[in-house]
Amino acid sequence: MRDDDIHRVVRTLRRAIRRWPVPAVGVVADESRDPFLVLISCLLSLRTKDATTAAASERLFRLARSPREMLRLSDARIERAIYPVSFYRMKTRSIRRICRDLIDRYGGNVPDTIEELLTLHGVGRKTANLVVTLGFGKPGICVDIHVHRISNRLGYVRTKSPDDTETALRKKLPSKYWGGYNDLLVTFGQNLCTPVSPWCSRCPVGNFCDRVGVGRTR
Repeated sequence: MRDDDIHRVVRTLRRAIRRWPVPAVGVVADESRDPFLVLISCLLSLRTKDATTAAASERLFRLARSPREMLRLSDARIERAIYPVSFYRMKTRSIRRICRDLIDRYGGNVPDTIEELLTLHGVGRKTANLVVTLGFGKPGICVDIHVHRISNRLGYVRTKSPDDTETALRKKLPSKYWGGYNDLLVTFGQNLCTPVSPWCSRCPVGNFCDRVGVGRTR
């Protein structure tokens, strides 16, 4: 894939993904524009299917929508609300620890920089970038496994890890695409450009794709 093909790829995928649901964290961001809710829903989404994340987020946010409200809930009540997200007991402890940290260090507010967000328990670069972009509307590139895989599959970058992919994309991806790049490739990766046996015969950007590492296709 040539570097300047990214403009046509992004435009084409924006049209193509309209038929599929928006990722769960994106829905929370669109409906609330609340960095705290984005942060918590992103934590719930880790290693969890989107439908499960959406339902768990809705149940939890009916009970609490701020760090102080969240800390009034018992562990057991949070666990019941977010089950069956993966590692729900561990995530319950992380949520409570983050809420306490937000109150003690930031007056109950979510910090708006990646560097500060990374100091919170359980927050990695993916979560920090999502909060910055979806919660605050600031520049950032969230790289999860879909973004890492598809960016390499296209041949746009050649990297070994999501962190390396973020670094490479920050250098070459036009900044106007940063904020929506994650939702774009996550939706595309969940529905068409799957990890195993992708639907290359239906791909709207197949003419631009180098198919790096692709074996069996449909």
